Amino acid sequence: MTSNVSTYPTLDDVLRRDLQTLERANLVRGTHPVHARRDATVRIDGRVATDFSSNDYLGLAGDARIADAIAAALRSEGTGAAAARLISGTHDLHDQLECRIAAFKHTEAALLFASGYAANCGALPALAGRGDVIYADTLNHASLIDGCRLSRADIKVFPHLDVAALDRMLRDDAGRYKRRWIVVDGVFSMDGDLFPLDALVAVAKEHAAFTYVDDAHGTGLLGAAGRGSAEHWGVEGEIDVSMGTLGKAIGTIGAFIAGSQALRSWLLNRARAFVFTTAAPPALAAGTLEALRIVDAEPWRRDRMRANARALRDGVRALDGREPAGTADGHIVPLIIGEAADAARIGAALRDRGLLVGAVRPPTVPLGTSRLRITASAAHTPEQIALLLEALGELVPRRGT
Repeated sequence: MTSNVSTYPTLDDVLRRDLQTLERANLVRGTHPVHARRDATVRIDGRVATDFSSNDYLGLAGDARIADAIAAALRSEGTGAAAARLISGTHDLHDQLECRIAAFKHTEAALLFASGYAANCGALPALAGRGDVIYADTLNHASLIDGCRLSRADIKVFPHLDVAALDRMLRDDAGRYKRRWIVVDGVFSMDGDLFPLDALVAVAKEHAAFTYVDDAHGTGLLGAAGRGSAEHWGVEGEIDVSMGTLGKAIGTIGAFIAGSQALRSWLLNRARAFVFTTAAPPALAAGTLEALRIVDAEPWRRDRMRANARALRDGVRALDGREPAGTADGHIVPLIIGEAADAARIGAALRDRGLLVGAVRPPTVPLGTSRLRITASAAHTPEQIALLLEALGELVPRRGT
C-alpha cells in the first residue's frame, strides 16, 4: 500500500533551514516597533530612547506643523487617492507638490513616486534598455542595482568613487552602445561619503553619457539652501536625472524624479512603477508641502545637524583612530566593527542603555565590514551626543586591542 504522506520538504521546512543558516552567521534581523517620536527620542520596549539610527536628519518626522497640515487635508480630502495618477488619482495637491519640488531642486519639472525604491526601479528601466550600457558605482544602493538589472541594459561596475576608472571604461567602450548612462548615489547611505559630481559631469560630457543621481541622503541637507548634492558640487542643471526621497530629511514619505519637462512626460507615460501604482493620499502631499516650507524657512536645522555631525565624528575618530568616511560635517557616521556578531552585540547593548544605533550587517554591507551606522540629526542635544560617545567608549574595543 502506497503512503499518501509526502517525502518532499514543505516551504516552511526550507525557510526554517535557511533562517537557521542566517542565524548561525548572526545575520537574522527583526523589527523593533517605536512610538511617540518627539525630536530625537522615541518610545521602545516601554521606555524612552534616543534615536541615532534614523534618517530624520532635520528632526521633522515628529513636527506638529506637518502633522497638522496632514490632518487638515485628511478631513477635507479623505484618506486615499483611490486610483493611479493617470486614472483619477491625481489631486491638485500632487500637482502643487511636484511644482514645489521642481522649484526647490532648480529643475523644470518633477514626478512623484511611492518610494525611492519605486522611483529607481521605475525610472531606470524606462530610460535604459537593450543596446544601452549603465556604468554603476560598486557601492550603489540596492534600489539602483535592481533598477539597473530591470532595465536589461548591459551593466558595468566601477570601483567606489573612482572617476578615473570610469573614464577609462567609457573611453574603451566608445561607439559600442546606443546610449550610455552613469548611475551613482549622491551620498552613500552606509559609508556617508559623497560622489564627486563635478568630476562626474565633466566625464559624462566628454563621453556623451547621461547622468542619473540618487540623492536620497542629500536632499534637504547638502548645499547652502539644502537643495542637495548638485548644489553642493556646483552642478545644478547639469545632472540629467535626479532622484530624491521625502521620507528622510523632509520627514514625510515618498520620492520624486526631478529634471526636464520631457523627462517628466516620458516617465509619466513609461515608468511602470508610476503608471501602475495607486497615488499617495493627497494629505501626504499637503504635509510635504509644509515640510518643504520649513526646510526653506529654518536653515538653522541644517547648521545644527552639521554641528552635531562634527561632534559625533570627533568622538568616533577618537575611538576608532580613523577618520570616518564622508565630509567633515557629514551626517552619516560609520563606525566599522568588523564581524556581524560583534556589531549585533554592541547594538543590543546600546539599545539596553536607551540608545538606538543601527547595527548594519551583510548583505547591506560587505562581509567583514559590519558597522554601527550613527546618524546625526538637528534634534540631537549635546547631552545626548555625549551620552552616546560615553557608551561607545565603554562598549567598542579600541583598535589594536
